[in-house]
Amino acid sequence: MDDEMKAIILGVIERAPQWIRHDLAAKDAASRARAEETLAAMIADALGNGNAGSPGNG
Repeated sequence: MDDEMKAIILGVIERAPQWIRHDLAAKDAASRARAEETLAAMIADALGNGNAGSPGNG
């Protein structure tokens, strides 16, 4: 993994909505899975577009 890819992933994680952060720590498996799938989709989108998903980048 190169530095640009790491920066993109970190950018997505830094901008993750609070509900994702909360649900990643949830005891409920369905909530956790929803948050994991959403975060994975956000990361995949950012990598595909070459940006961290911030407004104005892409």
